[in-house]
Amino acid sequence: MSQQADQEASDRKKYEFRKVIEDLTEFEGSGTQLVTIYVPEDRQVSDVVAHVTQEHSEASNIKSKSTRTNVQDALTSIKDRLRYYDTYPPENGIVLFSGAVDSGGGRTEMVTKVLESPPQPVESFRYHCDSDFLTDPLEEMLADSGLYGLIVLDRREANVGWLKGKRIEAVKSASSLVPGKQRKGGQSAQRFARLRLEAIDNFYQEVAGMANDLFVPKRHEIEGILVGGPSPTKDEFLDGDYLHHEIDDAVIGKFDVSYTDESGLRELVDAAEDALADAEVMKDKREMERFFKELNAGELATYGFEQTRENLVMGAVDRLLISEDLRKDVVVYDCPECGATDYEVIDRRKATPSHDCSDCGAAVSATEDDREDAIEHLIGIAEQRGTETKFISTDFEKGEQLYNAFGGFAGILRYDTGI
Repeated sequence: MSQQADQEASDRKKYEFRKVIEDLTEFEGSGTQLVTIYVPEDRQVSDVVAHVTQEHSEASNIKSKSTRTNVQDALTSIKDRLRYYDTYPPENGIVLFSGAVDSGGGRTEMVTKVLESPPQPVESFRYHCDSDFLTDPLEEMLADSGLYGLIVLDRREANVGWLKGKRIEAVKSASSLVPGKQRKGGQSAQRFARLRLEAIDNFYQEVAGMANDLFVPKRHEIEGILVGGPSPTKDEFLDGDYLHHEIDDAVIGKFDVSYTDESGLRELVDAAEDALADAEVMKDKREMERFFKELNAGELATYGFEQTRENLVMGAVDRLLISEDLRKDVVVYDCPECGATDYEVIDRRKATPSHDCSDCGAAVSATEDDREDAIEHLIGIAEQRGTETKFISTDFEKGEQLYNAFGGFAGILRYDTGI
């Protein structure tokens, strides 16, 4: 499998895992009755079954009858799922979730999910029983690779944060007490200049303290640190040995930026494009820049679900672009009167709406069997047509536009289809 195909498979798997995690985090049990088990790939399945059997036996001591029954039912369901595996779990291990979740009106329903071969190896066996499913370790596995520290500052304010794969995260901020260049009445110019320099020095120390607190614990994981601001601020800051020496050694570039609030972090990432040439967010930016170039030219771009789908079916889409934040279903309406087929994209959590045929106006009903995940629907067509798929972050302007202005679906075409 090519590197591109490997990346596509990885991106799709992450998307599928994220969907499951989002569902799991919304479930609640009325007591400590939701069971989560993390199983590393080197743990024998027979050992896990023995552990589950022991937990099932000990659960008989739970005083609440309903909680006791729900926990034992969850453990029985997990044991049944474990029978599908031989001596060891698949590569990277498995994670099992089972329990009676609240379904409204004082009722519950049993939910059991098994996630095989997560993106990163399960590090250790873990049994967890609580009112919520334990998803934190999985969410950490899904974090985008590539970790960069970000610092933007001038003499008025500063922001410190992360570039984690594709995500820009502001973490700490500070405002300075540095006085303006005009001295107050009654102060000598020399005294005012000295006080101002002291205030600048104190502010730089505060910013360095924020950065050191954030970055030093992650110093062995950081791929680099970027510093942005106007001249001479960023130069004074870096030349003044304010940063911890290991953090200072990790600085890979300083860049001119106009803003030092949270938006300045995004501006810093944009300015550092060359230094971040291999970072995931830059790959996304290049895809969107190409899309907008073709869109402005007016021939080799498509967007929106139906138009993109139609071009996909024709085999005309070279690159399918999908927003990472998209969580939509597509409902397929087949008109019994005229035979026309309509597609409607709806929020995943909304009920299937009523519909009138776009050709003849007849009322068309649809069931749950007539809807599916919109992203998986398009990816399925893309795979059949040899189209590459790319998930696009919303952590930069054009990525936000894909989600907000184009419905989260777009494509770069191989040829002009006239659609």
